[in-house]
Amino acid sequence: MGWHQELLIGFDLETTGTDPLEARIVTSAVTEVRAGEPMGRREWLADPGVEIPADAVAVHGISNERAAAEGHPADRVADAIADVLVGYWKAGVPVVAYNAAFDLTLLSAELRRHALPSLSDRLGGAPPAPVIDPYTIDRWVDRYRRGKRNLEAVCAEYGIALDEAHTAPADALAAACLAAAIADRHPKIASLSPVELHQRQIEWYAEWAADFQAFLRRKGDEGAVVDGAWPLRELTENESQPA
Repeated sequence: MGWHQELLIGFDLETTGTDPLEARIVTSAVTEVRAGEPMGRREWLADPGVEIPADAVAVHGISNERAAAEGHPADRVADAIADVLVGYWKAGVPVVAYNAAFDLTLLSAELRRHALPSLSDRLGGAPPAPVIDPYTIDRWVDRYRRGKRNLEAVCAEYGIALDEAHTAPADALAAACLAAAIADRHPKIASLSPVELHQRQIEWYAEWAADFQAFLRRKGDEGAVVDGAWPLRELTENESQPA
């Protein structure tokens, strides 16, 4: 039985923006999935402490009024999410996130912003792993397929239902089911252990970033820099300091 038929943990954040170093958590979900079937989930709604821009509200549907009235303090939400994910990693269970470099970097920035222990600190100095990112894997196994690579498009490619897209529970469930579907279609992915797959994704993401950066520079953006770190970017001394 391959890893894709065992327990997987879908993870998703809905946020105030698209920059993982600056955006704040609004909602999150962690969903247990086994063989494509949901087993249970946890959800969080945060008061991010900053205004949620209108374009972000239009995506995930959480208004400033609702976040302020019903949301829990941002530091408590980030701390709780981190503890839940770390519990699974300590048990060797893979965490699945679509475009993991966004979600895990943003969570890490929130932890640092609120002077909370990092994911690595909670893991005794080890990096968060194993992580499975259907975005990175699909881009490597089917690199010549045309069209969009967002979650909705790739779910459609693999026949995964995605109802209520851009809500954290739906996206977390879809990510885990999508990871299993990719492994079903591509035996070379299913044959890897989660630890091996994690390491391969580090390499694949770095290769993609280097290629994309070179493409942008050929197109005239000579200063283009595409961060190749996966599954999370390193926070510099000037980023995400406590508010």
